[in-house]
Amino acid sequence: MLLGIPPMLGPELLATLRAMGHGDEIALVDGNYPALEHARRLIRADGLPLIPLLDAILQVLPVDDFVPEALFRASVKGNPALADPVHEEMEAVCTRRVPGFALVALGGDALYARVRNAHTIVATSEPRLYANIIIRKGVIYPGKIDQ
Repeated sequence: MLLGIPPMLGPELLATLRAMGHGDEIALVDGNYPALEHARRLIRADGLPLIPLLDAILQVLPVDDFVPEALFRASVKGNPALADPVHEEMEAVCTRRVPGFALVALGGDALYARVRNAHTIVATSEPRLYANIIIRKGVIYPGKIDQ
């Protein structure tokens, strides 16, 4: 346990978040996603639901503000116009933790391609379908690091 670090973030995930560079992306995927097949690097988050893990990560990971879009989610049946309740929950977490960033819905092929190119995939035990989100890491500006 560490002060100021959500206990849900284990050593492997913390090391990965720290090792990622500006512009690297991390994908949090649901329990149905073919994570092992698609991952360059895979972290198992067995037993953890996606929404609390997303909330914990966004407490410590800066989101990229150098690009117009840095947060991406799956869409229902590949249709970006459709959303499920889990997407509304993702939106609420992102709005609270990183205000000003839009959560962009991606169609199936675009989502899969982006996840395959991610620095790391975190495979959660989230049972809901289409519960997949990608976060692009930003920078911490000088003077903003807690000492």
